[in-house]
Amino acid sequence: MTFYLDVVSAELRIFSGSVKSIQISGSEGELGIYPNHAPLLTTIKPGMVCIVHTDQTKEIIYLSGGILEIQPAMVTILSDTAIRGSELDEHLILQAKNAVIERLNRKNDEMDVALASVELAQTLAKLRVIDLMRNTV
Repeated sequence: MTFYLDVVSAELRIFSGSVKSIQISGSEGELGIYPNHAPLLTTIKPGMVCIVHTDQTKEIIYLSGGILEIQPAMVTILSDTAIRGSELDEHLILQAKNAVIERLNRKNDEMDVALASVELAQTLAKLRVIDLMRNTV
């Protein structure tokens, strides 16, 4: 059994097709989605979606957060940013992580700390995706 999955970012539809299952980081914890899952609408936190294709291969996509909608035969993921794990540049991400940590250590004002904290969470999620790619592919 399969279901149809759409992964859409602000820039493009990054994935569209039939899949066996997905695993995604929901706002309340990790979610495993299989065919005939109960309908659900929830937010997702920065992290990843691990897609199990119909041929059992896996694909990991970084998500900056967003919304997950589950309908009887279709799942839609809407995210501001979605990047295939294979397209993430670890060197650039580590540079961004160091810059954000430096900003957090300066603690200029509350707004900058809040924004930097969000950026750090997104950067750490990208690094987690890279690590998962190494261990699963």
